[in-house]
Amino acid sequence: MKWSVHNEHPLEESHDYLVVGLWNKPSKLEGLLKELNDEFEGELTSLVKEGDLSSKVRTVTKLPSLGKSKAKRILFVGLGKEKDLTLDSLRESFGATGKLLKDSRVEKVSVALDTFTAEGIEESDVAQALTEGIELATYSYEGYKQKSNLPDVAIDVLSVYTQADAHEINAALEVGHVLAEGTNSARTLVNMPANILTASKMAEYALDLAEKYGFESEILGKEEMESIGMGALLAVNQGSAEPPRMIVLKHKGKEEWTDVLGLVGKGITFDTGGYSIKGKDGIVGMKTDMGGAAAVLGAMEIIGKLQPEQNVVAVIPATDNMVSSKAFKPDDVITSLNGKTIEILNTDAEGRLALADGVTYAKQHGANYIVDVATLTGGVIVALGLDKTGALTNDEALFERVLEASAEAGEFIWQLPYTESDKKRVRNSPVADLNNSPGRDGHAIFAGAFIGEFTEGTPWVHLDIAGTATTKKAHYLGPAGATGAMTRTLALLVEQFLLEKKE
Repeated sequence: MKWSVHNEHPLEESHDYLVVGLWNKPSKLEGLLKELNDEFEGELTSLVKEGDLSSKVRTVTKLPSLGKSKAKRILFVGLGKEKDLTLDSLRESFGATGKLLKDSRVEKVSVALDTFTAEGIEESDVAQALTEGIELATYSYEGYKQKSNLPDVAIDVLSVYTQADAHEINAALEVGHVLAEGTNSARTLVNMPANILTASKMAEYALDLAEKYGFESEILGKEEMESIGMGALLAVNQGSAEPPRMIVLKHKGKEEWTDVLGLVGKGITFDTGGYSIKGKDGIVGMKTDMGGAAAVLGAMEIIGKLQPEQNVVAVIPATDNMVSSKAFKPDDVITSLNGKTIEILNTDAEGRLALADGVTYAKQHGANYIVDVATLTGGVIVALGLDKTGALTNDEALFERVLEASAEAGEFIWQLPYTESDKKRVRNSPVADLNNSPGRDGHAIFAGAFIGEFTEGTPWVHLDIAGTATTKKAHYLGPAGATGAMTRTLALLVEQFLLEKKE
């Protein structure tokens, strides 16, 4: 989508479609709406009173001007009451607008940006929400169907009218575009079938990002993992004909490699459950078990474009979890990269094994702070539902930063308890340092607590996106399928990350 910013008055220009915000102010129409009402000889007031023009938030109404205005058609976007408007609802309102425009096969649209401002929401906020909301909402994944007879039509030209500084608005539009683009890239990765997106192909994708954005990169193959003792990831890979990959990308935002933020994403490209095999219903959709890896790769795309002054290391342990005569089994004991031994009680608790080596490798690459993201447990869905990401942490200050980034992204996170009792449960094994599956009760907590055993004091936040990585229903900001959950949260965390030096 291409855009341009104009300081001219929008009603003095010609438009095929002009988008304006409509507030719930029953007493009168103000500003540009009053001018429009004058052009319509007072008819807008009547349409609002009779309910034909709705100010309900996220509602979009199309009105042909019938020659009364230079704009052929006007889209009125309901914003509700000014005091209730949030960046989330604004972003979703633009998403609803984008969907209507796409369904109407509109390629060119103009927006009266200043009609969307409110107390606490400035023109730059509106601009970022505009491109972010429209591009998230109009994402589609065609997959591998034969091409439709209908041409692919998307909004191609966006003209933004505002009295604000054009340079500042351009920058905000770019940020919204980049956030949406990285999230949509993550969505596409999650939507891809596992026979096409293997661990090796994911590594190639990462290398393409490195070449495009100047990241340092490292890809470990099976023999290299064996040579350094990466036994947890290798155990998960044992039953597979596809080789594993440990993927590393580094963004150097500072001169010295210090204060490094580590992003670790679970990259299980397909999960059968291994010998603790999933049922015929539960196994469908397990191509999405690399949602954490996709979020990290999407975030790195955003980081590559925005170039924040923050050091970042992204680490993705990638493999599938298959069944064969060589596959690891319940009762096996394996040795992780950091030397801790693990009793396998459940081969379907494989993601935490891969992440254990991923977290250790991130630390070896200098990570001073770690955020891991994973479609880890069905337990988090039982606990929190399908619209909330569960979190564990050993550092409240780091968690607060993650929470602030998630609030700006509109991605809800809920913190789960993490106690000494939870740590004791994962340390309870008669034959090894840890066990990988203490039980079904508190499953989401124990899975995170297991990963925490490998942080060894490094500030850490664990994000379980098993419920939020995909959705079965279309929503204001996208279609059914992959959501790209936590992509924008991770990118905004990096963008906003400020180290608080302790005396």
